Amino acid sequence: MSSYFIGIDIGTSSAKAVVIDPAGEVLHTTAPTYSFRTPKPLWAECDPEDWWKATRTALREITGKFGAETIAGIGLTGQMHGLVLLDEAGGVLRPCIMWNDQRTGAQCASITKKVGAEKVLELTGNPVLPGFTAPKIVWVQENEPEVWAKAKKILLPKDYIRFRLSGSFATEVSDASGMALLDVGRRDWSPEMLEACDIPREMVARVTESTEASASVDAQAATATGLKEGTPIIAGGGDQAAGAVGCGIVRSGIVSATLGTSGVVFAHADQYQPDPRGRLHTFCAAVPGKWHFMGVQLSSAGSLQWFHDKIAGGKSFDDLNQLAEKVPAGAEGLLFLPYLSGERTPHPDPYARGVFFGLTLVHGLGHMARAVMEGVTYGLRDALEIMESLGLQPAEIVASGGGANSVLWRQMLADNFKTRIVTVNATEGAAYGAAVLASVGAGAHSDVPTACEAMLRRTGSCEPGTDTVAYDRLYPVFRDLYPALRDSFTKVGKAVEAMGEGA
Repeated sequence: MSSYFIGIDIGTSSAKAVVIDPAGEVLHTTAPTYSFRTPKPLWAECDPEDWWKATRTALREITGKFGAETIAGIGLTGQMHGLVLLDEAGGVLRPCIMWNDQRTGAQCASITKKVGAEKVLELTGNPVLPGFTAPKIVWVQENEPEVWAKAKKILLPKDYIRFRLSGSFATEVSDASGMALLDVGRRDWSPEMLEACDIPREMVARVTESTEASASVDAQAATATGLKEGTPIIAGGGDQAAGAVGCGIVRSGIVSATLGTSGVVFAHADQYQPDPRGRLHTFCAAVPGKWHFMGVQLSSAGSLQWFHDKIAGGKSFDDLNQLAEKVPAGAEGLLFLPYLSGERTPHPDPYARGVFFGLTLVHGLGHMARAVMEGVTYGLRDALEIMESLGLQPAEIVASGGGANSVLWRQMLADNFKTRIVTVNATEGAAYGAAVLASVGAGAHSDVPTACEAMLRRTGSCEPGTDTVAYDRLYPVFRDLYPALRDSFTKVGKAVEAMGEGA
């Protein structure tokens, strides 16, 4: 009987499930959708029950097509940083506060003051940022004490699905790294960070490496999903760590650039060496015993999605791509700051805002579409240049995510990064990486690099072209805009907050 592996990605808007065989061939993909809510400016919340309903739907579709007996393992991944609080009976106490929620600036400052900025970087590899989980916990303590009084367990989004599939409370090092509670060098919970946030250790889940079979499907979940009771559930990884596995970023010197809802420049590392200035994330990798650098942009292809939905007047993405292709590199001086959800790298600022800069009468829809794509690319270039300043010189960069389907956007990356951009046969993102991890955890492959060598191959490449000249002229202008506007961003953000409070 054939053995297949499922990767499940609890994303921002869908539960994507991918089925692969031991050779890495994608046999089936499904992605039941759900939505999240923004009840106030800078807030983002989702009902975890929606994730479970979508996951059940996806798994029933898969087991109906392939049969429960063929599934040898399930790998989990999902949006990082989200806060799921459970009561003693395992019930969800409030909507998940999501990765793109920016309400916790004050809590970040208070945690950092308690622990000390240098100590926080030493322990967690990162500053405490509004998107991270720890300040969300403190926000609930301060603003919803009645909820916190009932809370018994803290889980991340994908680990809530593990709980629903198995009844087990477990996480793994890559996703836990984004909570600001893990000692990233030791790959275990930090007593200092837990104490600073007044979190008893028994509230956080057991933490493992990403390839460990950390749970198995229980009888109740088997009935709900069609899976076989006892099917191994592999620990998996945060979406970026799993996505890196799905692109083969599992050895030193290999870098990826992801153009998803958020954007990421990702580099594998054999040693724990956090950026001393905290500009990049340093997290545990999904490869056991390894780490990674990560520069995160909160609105990457999400910026083009916003432009499509709110500005483009019914134009399709293909239409916008064609209009942008007709505009010269640099969009005739039109620049876009892609800070629609605040920003993470290199400007950890929840008040940062999106900006079109340099508009004139010559500019039309095509200019604006191109400026959005170029602005996202400049923002990713910010992250890569920090990595290069730390000694990393990639020979090539793997492009992934929905935005990487655009030949134009891939060429912008090559021209800005001055590096060959390649694509690989696996295009299913983090869900594919989770399935690869499942194949390792279930014993089909000996380790993650071996699995990637067996499953992945290059499918295309593009080299830097002559447009590097135009981008080199305008990128410094883009880089100078955030410092020039930072104080105004803060004033606008605080004014909106005050108006929302009726002040």
